[in-house]
Amino acid sequence: MQIINKSLGTDTAAYLQGYLRETDPDHPEQVYPAMIVVPGGSYTHIPDQQAETLAMAFFNMGYQAFFLRYSFVDEKQPLHPAPLIELAKSVSLLRSEATDWLIDPERIAISGYSVGGHVAALYNDYWHSEWLSQQAGMSTDVMQPQAVLLGYPVISPKLGFPVKEAMLAQWTDDPDVIAADEHVNSYNAPTFIWATADDPLVPSANSLAYASALSQAQIPFELHLFRHGPHGLALANHLTAWKRDANQPHVAHWLKLAEEWLNDTL
Repeated sequence: MQIINKSLGTDTAAYLQGYLRETDPDHPEQVYPAMIVVPGGSYTHIPDQQAETLAMAFFNMGYQAFFLRYSFVDEKQPLHPAPLIELAKSVSLLRSEATDWLIDPERIAISGYSVGGHVAALYNDYWHSEWLSQQAGMSTDVMQPQAVLLGYPVISPKLGFPVKEAMLAQWTDDPDVIAADEHVNSYNAPTFIWATADDPLVPSANSLAYASALSQAQIPFELHLFRHGPHGLALANHLTAWKRDANQPHVAHWLKLAEEWLNDTL
């Protein structure tokens, strides 16, 4: 395995870290799908160990796996759209390096968790837009994801998170623009969503609203709403549990369900 780390610009602390299979001498033409993990952290930080563990879960499925360290609110205010631009640059980078990194450029997926799910959901809405293309400095054809996964995502500031106006003001000066359920359109990629019904931090109404918007737009989607579990479960097993209640064997089935869905989608 090769570990890489690529800066996403001289004016940002954002970077993309990757975990790559190397050429198999028995199958030198083999290429792999790619997965970009967008971690949570309330836009103030990312949990590096959790991000790496999530990326490695997809690596172990056969993906060239990455995680995005996007910009935080103490680095840019208002923060948006910086994380979307950084994700666009990441997707484009995977395509430009596809030969060297053994990536199939037609099988690039994104998975976002908590506010990382907010970034991924918004990117799903906006990847084809002229404004994002201009700000990222690239054409939309290199920005397209083939699949999007959302774990306990923040979708809209109108749906219970954040609760403090001061926090929202750090995110954006136009809350309507970052209400991801309001911008779903015919360009959205097939989407897999999972959350817990009693999430105490980010209400499950966020996932339900995005699923409803995808349904209305006739975008293929799958939604799994598990009965119980705290926010921030990640793999929902002992590898990412920070307390006893974060080890949820039933919720942990999401990963196998996602793998099956990805195999059908990509």
